[in-house]
Amino acid sequence: MPPAPQTIPCQYRTGKTLGSGTYAVVKEAIHIKTGKYYACKVINKKLMEGREYMLRNEIAVLRKVSKGHANIVTLHDYFETAHNLYLCFDLCTGGELFDRICAKGNYYELDAANLVRTILKAVKYIHDCGIVHRDLKPENLLFRTPAEDADIMIADFGLSRVMEEERFKLLTEICGTPGYMAPEIFLKTGHHKPVDIWAIGVITYFLLCGYTPFDRENQRLEMEAIIAGDYKFEPVEYWQNVSQTARDFVRTCLTIDPARRPTAAQALEHPWLASETPHFVPDPESTTGEPLDLLPQLKQFNARKTFKKAVLGMMAIHRMASLSPNAGALASRLDIAKIKAETAEELVDGSDQVVYAHQHHHGLSDGTEGGDSLSPPHSPDPHRAVFPPVESLPAPAPAPASSAAPAERSEGKEKEREREKGLKAPPSPAPPAEQQPSSHGHAWSRIFSRKN
Repeated sequence: MPPAPQTIPCQYRTGKTLGSGTYAVVKEAIHIKTGKYYACKVINKKLMEGREYMLRNEIAVLRKVSKGHANIVTLHDYFETAHNLYLCFDLCTGGELFDRICAKGNYYELDAANLVRTILKAVKYIHDCGIVHRDLKPENLLFRTPAEDADIMIADFGLSRVMEEERFKLLTEICGTPGYMAPEIFLKTGHHKPVDIWAIGVITYFLLCGYTPFDRENQRLEMEAIIAGDYKFEPVEYWQNVSQTARDFVRTCLTIDPARRPTAAQALEHPWLASETPHFVPDPESTTGEPLDLLPQLKQFNARKTFKKAVLGMMAIHRMASLSPNAGALASRLDIAKIKAETAEELVDGSDQVVYAHQHHHGLSDGTEGGDSLSPPHSPDPHRAVFPPVESLPAPAPAPASSAAPAERSEGKEKEREREKGLKAPPSPAPPAEQQPSSHGHAWSRIFSRKN
């Protein structure tokens, strides 16, 4: 029987909320000893009940790719409290890809080629690790810092899968972001790494014009266009400013048949990315043959898209208001919102006790003697059972009285205010024994400790 998880003082102090997803919130966190900042994904256990496999899979993927690649967001640590799971990642402060481009003074086809080349090299690395990402899109491409030469990072591996060659099978579930999904995902004919190359084609198209190739009035029409490969380089007056080599690269990536679609390594050999001579359309007003600035039209199309999205959003709200509400679904949404609010309120620091899986006490470990505490551990087996018998776990603490909940929330809000003052709030007194984390009958930390 493996050793029980360890309960130790928290090594981090969490602060302001940076963002929110379906099942988690992301908070800023600082490592108490080193002073280094991280993005901490906080996942509420209640919302993940029955979905443990999703987290188990995400951890399996992150353990494989968290090896310090310059263009992949790294998982540095993970632990749990009585109510939440915490995953500590690189903190990317440079913003999303398209926002960063629009903030520039100018933007050329060569810039787009450099970005795509960097992203594609990271995708090749992911594929070489036996991973398919399945949710590549501009929103998941972040810059590490605001610096001009900052690394671009691939983030969000929540939909990724480990494609183990020895028991390889095609994935069949529908997942991803519709505009970036490959035809085989909608057709349920089975998919794997080629779906990421399709997404690269869509991203490249987007980086060259500011909108996606299959943008339609609704998702059904969008899906039909993707399945048929129905896209054009229009309007012509804009795309005439983009080289034929760039357009050929997009066509190559958007090959409908996944068996004929290039691999990441093959795509990197395309002339648009591999040629030493840059490909671009010269600015007709330039006497020296300088490349044409794509930024003005890129911003113009993005403004139209933003306006259209706002109009469609208002139409959807009016349609929903005119329909009879589904009480069950509404209650479910309200419950999720309430739980997520509670998740955001929980703050941890050195005064809190947290549970670490026995294999990675004080950070990730690769299991080698004297290894770096932030090096990746062995990948867990996603097919093995996660939860051991309850009797093998530390006994859960007595439940606090219900009247303590408002006080805890009040204390959490006070901590939040202190964190926003630079995450430098002094640690509060050690909590009484009844506030130590419990397992809730599930060994969540076992998700983090399984090995092949």
